[in-house]
Amino acid sequence: MVKTGKKKGEYRFVYNPSGKVQKVDLAGSFNNWKPRPMTKQKTGEFSITIPLAAGYYEYKFIVDGTWVEDKDNGSYSFNPYGTLNSVLKAE
Repeated sequence: MVKTGKKKGEYRFVYNPSGKVQKVDLAGSFNNWKPRPMTKQKTGEFSITIPLAAGYYEYKFIVDGTWVEDKDNGSYSFNPYGTLNSVLKAE
């Protein structure tokens, strides 16, 4: 899930696991697909807030080493690997 952050141009990415998860990273076109660690919250979800300029971005969560799309985001794009990337339109 992606929410707008507290400051203009910030976006908060949230992954809410359905089972036990040790580590979640975020990777996307906004950071050249370099995984960035997300912080586990007291609620059990993982989150990270990053600044983004206006535009379209593709991203995925990396959950315990497995790349997964954002199940709470209905906007997807096919990638060259035959799987889907989640798409965010930053404003």
